[in-house]
Amino acid sequence: MKFLDTDISPLGMGCWPIGGAMFSGDQPLGYTNVDDDESIPTIHAALDAGITLFDTAPAYGAGHAERILCRALKKRPEALIATKFGTGIIEESKQITENEDDPASVLPAIERSLTRLGRDRIDVLILHLNSLPVPKAEALFDEVEKACAAGKVRSYGWSTDFSESAVAFADRPAFVAVEYAMNVLLDAPRMRRALRENNLIALIRSPLAMGLLGGNYGVGDVMRKDDIRATSNPRTDYFADGKVNPAYFAKLDTIRALLRTGGRTLAQGAIGWLWAQDGANIPIPGARTVEQIEGLAGALAFGALPDDVVAQIEALIEREPDDTPDRVR
Repeated sequence: MKFLDTDISPLGMGCWPIGGAMFSGDQPLGYTNVDDDESIPTIHAALDAGITLFDTAPAYGAGHAERILCRALKKRPEALIATKFGTGIIEESKQITENEDDPASVLPAIERSLTRLGRDRIDVLILHLNSLPVPKAEALFDEVEKACAAGKVRSYGWSTDFSESAVAFADRPAFVAVEYAMNVLLDAPRMRRALRENNLIALIRSPLAMGLLGGNYGVGDVMRKDDIRATSNPRTDYFADGKVNPAYFAKLDTIRALLRTGGRTLAQGAIGWLWAQDGANIPIPGARTVEQIEGLAGALAFGALPDDVVAQIEALIEREPDDTPDRVR
């Protein structure tokens, strides 16, 4: 598929997991078991498998994920990087601080990301404040436009689960993408329609439900206390009290065999379901090991799930009505 006038695979790599530890006060917001010596080969394995889009943020490891990408992609100019702005960090203490929604913060934040990434230009700069009111976002994007004019940013978008926010800037030529949460267990039909009608690229976060659709967790498995999935967070309700949420696990059990159609792994089937919804969807599952990213990249050989399989899945999963108001996912 075409993205920024470049032929890319319809699959990216999410870099939240390789950021490692990060905190808001004492609350963990990162993933555990991260090893930099594994992260760099994982990025290289993604490239070898044809994945050239990497989604990161200053918040991921409080700057660490951006620095790891810098090390891994120094001699790989074909790689596209999407990073974000709007969240304050303190690198030394791995702290995520207050939101940076003052327009004066935008250009300095871009410069800091460019330094950490070791690049002269950001391919896609994404606003990382899901629920920000549109008028406040407009003031921030006006600053981003200045960075575009200066050649520091190539294009931009918004990480939001609110369809009205997502399309508010669709008339700006450099506004090209929206990143939002969606997976086979939690559809987002309002957002899908809004992006299709406005010709915006969909970057799909949480395509594997924070790892639940990877198939490695069962009811009773306990997340480590320093893992975000052990916390109370709207984005982590696939897990409850540090364990797999039984309600989501029951949903998964009803469609497990269908997702494995044709010899797919569970994760490959979940990615194939997203492609079946729209061939322009770009899932960005997180990965922290070579084995994980190679398994995810295997979905490219299978492609979208067949229409009849998708129909069977939809008959088995109870969905919210299409007119359900948008919410943080």
